This record gives sequence, structure tokens and C-alpha cells, in this order.
Amino acid sequence: MRVGYRMFIFIFALITVCSMGRAAQSSSAQDAPAQGFPATAHLNAYIKAFNSGSADEMRQFFEDHYAESALRETPVEARIARYSTTLSRMRSLTIQKVVAERPSETFALAKTGNGDDFLLRAAVEKQPPHKLLFIFFEPVDDPKNIVVPDPKADDRELAAAAGAFLEAQAKADEFSGVVLIAKDFKVLFHEAYGYADREKKILNQKNTKFNLGSINKNFTRAAILKLKKEGRLGLDDPIQKFLTDYPNRQAAEKVTVRHLLEMTSGIGDFFGSRYEAIPKDKIRSIRDYLPLFADLPLEFEPGKGSRYSNGGYIVLGAIIEKVAGTDYYAYVRENIFQPCGMSDTDSYERDKGISNLAMGYTRRGQPGSERVLNHQTLPGRGSSAGGGYSTAEDLLKYVQALSTGKIFLPDIANGLGIAGGAPGINSALEWDRRRGYLVFVLTNFDPPAAGAAARRIISWLPE
Repeated sequence: MRVGYRMFIFIFALITVCSMGRAAQSSSAQDAPAQGFPATAHLNAYIKAFNSGSADEMRQFFEDHYAESALRETPVEARIARYSTTLSRMRSLTIQKVVAERPSETFALAKTGNGDDFLLRAAVEKQPPHKLLFIFFEPVDDPKNIVVPDPKADDRELAAAAGAFLEAQAKADEFSGVVLIAKDFKVLFHEAYGYADREKKILNQKNTKFNLGSINKNFTRAAILKLKKEGRLGLDDPIQKFLTDYPNRQAAEKVTVRHLLEMTSGIGDFFGSRYEAIPKDKIRSIRDYLPLFADLPLEFEPGKGSRYSNGGYIVLGAIIEKVAGTDYYAYVRENIFQPCGMSDTDSYERDKGISNLAMGYTRRGQPGSERVLNHQTLPGRGSSAGGGYSTAEDLLKYVQALSTGKIFLPDIANGLGIAGGAPGINSALEWDRRRGYLVFVLTNFDPPAAGAAARRIISWLPE
């Protein structure tokens, strides 16, 4: 994460890997379960098929190695469609070490060709023939601090372990925020720690609103897909169809809504010298963000590369405004938040004196230094790229709406994992749909406060 009001997101997805530290065994489904750890054997076979560069071999792998239940949720052709995109994004991946192997799961530390680290988890059916259920990736902040899974016996032990850990972190001034853990949408644990306002000694409450960072991108994505479902836009429509005055004509002609959603547009970030120079309180609308980046050259040919793009999600916000005929904030409020019952979620203006809002505190990248308010890094109002506020309970309502189809997102058969972070901002939402667990961590401290807490709690989820 770069200095400034930087946002990031990660999504647990069925993404692919390109090489593995252990030699691939056999690509046959019959051989895989014969290994002591079938998840590892399936993963080796997957690597072999992936590295072939052949869609036909990948198709055969999916048909032979994935459980029928997994293929019903995400058919083979949909998985093949992701194959080339994933390869272009990750470029390559090498397993650094196997972290843990269990009868039904394998965890391994992996590094991509871009230099990113991930904890890879492959899971199989517990009963023969032990076919694959999924392959998940989780970003790793520091490979030295990987949390080895340590499942608790039951939900009571999970809640006790989470409570003890968070109390200790809060006492050490390493955590301030709210944590909610649920199973099948029934709350198991919900506690608040630290201060919403350290100067006024106002404690965080369970219903305190926290800056979500890039989690807001998920709401933007849902809004775009709603407009698509209604036939008001197409994913392959170019920017110029909606924004006729977009300053970069090459981008306007070549970049599509799909490119923007998938961060393959070549449009960069709005953080930089322009953002640093402008008075932050002047940035209060989607249109206010566009001059910070929209005229800049594309960083690569649309669809030919991948890079995290806050700017791209600003453009999506502008497209929503054009299509819907209203501002972005009103549209997501009326079409995403209100249908879900999310009454404590919005992109609040920084100086409006909103009650029960957590102030953000940052150490400005200097571990152990004094925490200071992060206001100087914040725009006057968040955007379609991030910076809105919510509560843990509202996010639980959002995921429940996703589970029932009230709000549509594709590729959530296995759940969802998203996060946001910036100075004095860190949030994590984890939904393991197969086991029914949900973990929400909202903090007003620097990353990785929320991510570290979420990963520790996830490592304790009962089998």
C-alpha cells in the first residue's frame, strides 16, 4: 500500500497458479486421492494442466478433478473463461513452502511473478473420492508472519479465542475497532475495542461507523451489475458511450465497462502529485476526482494487462451517474443500501459532524510512533473507489442480501473476501459460504490491523 489515501481490495477467487515447489504427480483424478494428502495431489495436477497453456487440458482437469457440487455452482466453461485472464494477471506463481497439510486441505505460501505473496488453500471432499471443492488465495502482508490454521473444537471455543486475542491486541494498542463473527448469519461474537475518538475519550461501540476503504468498490460493482441486468448498459460498452467528454480519447474508445470492473483498463490511480496538491476538502463528488487522472495516458493496452485501479472505479461511478441520471451516492443508497436495510452506511462528507463515526489514527508508516489523526490524507468525501462508512451489522446485512440474491454478484458460490486499507483505515470482510462462517473486522488503525485479526480468526474456524 502506497502512502496516501490508498485503497486496496482482495477477493478470494477460484484463481490459478503457474508452478509449484513440489513436482507434479499425476494429472489423473484416480491418482490424486491415492496420495496421503489428496488436496496437495489435486493441486499438483492442477499446476500441470495450468502450465500446459491449453484450454483443452484445463477443461479436462476441471471435469476430472472437481466435485460435481463445485461444477454445478461454477460450470466448466465459466472456469475456462477465467483461465486466460488469471494467467495474464498472475504471470507465474511459485510455491515457497507448504504451510500445513490435512486430510481435506492443503495450505501453501506462494509468490506470483509480480512479486506478490499469497497463502493458497485447496480443499477437497471429506468423503471418497475426495475431489476438489475449491482453490482460494489470500494475500500475505509478511511471509514471516503466516498464521498456521488451528481450528477450534466448536463455536464457543472460537469466540473465546477471538475475545482473548482481541483483548490482548487492544491492551497493547495494536487494535481498535469492531469485530463480528457469525455462523449462517447468526451472530456468535460481536465486540468493540478502543476509541472512536482518542482525544475526547469516546469509546468504539458495536454500531460505530468505520471508513471501509476499498470495500466500497464491491458496492460499485453491484450497482453496475444491477444496471446491466436492467439492460441499461453492457459490460462491453466503451467509456465514450456514456462519457462523451472523457478527456483521454484513446481510453474513451477502447476501455470498456468490463475492463474497468476487472482492473484491466490501463487507467491508473488518482493518487499522485495532483491529489497531493489539491485541497482535500474540495474533493466531494465523483466529478471532482476525474481531473486527477482522466487525461493521463493509459498504462497499457486495455485487456492486455492488469493493475489495481482506483481511477477505473471512479470512471465506473461516473458511468453510474450518467446512466441512472442521479449522483453516485444517491444511487447506491437507494439501490444497494436501502434494499439491504443498511441504515448506517453511506459516503459521509468529512466535515458534516456525523454522529458515532470513528476517527482514523495513523502512525504514518513509522511503527511504534505516536498515532495521529489521518484527516490530512482524506478527501472531503469518499467515492465509488472507496472511502464510505459502515458498521459490522450493516455489512452482515449486505452479505445476507448477496446470499439470497436480493443483491447480485457473480462468483460468490464459495463466498467473498474483500478488504480496504489506508492510513488510519483498515477493514476486512470474509465469508466462507461452504462452512457458513462470516468474519467482519473494522478498525480505525493502519493496516494490517484488520487483516491480521481477520486471518487469525479465520485460522480458528471449526472444521
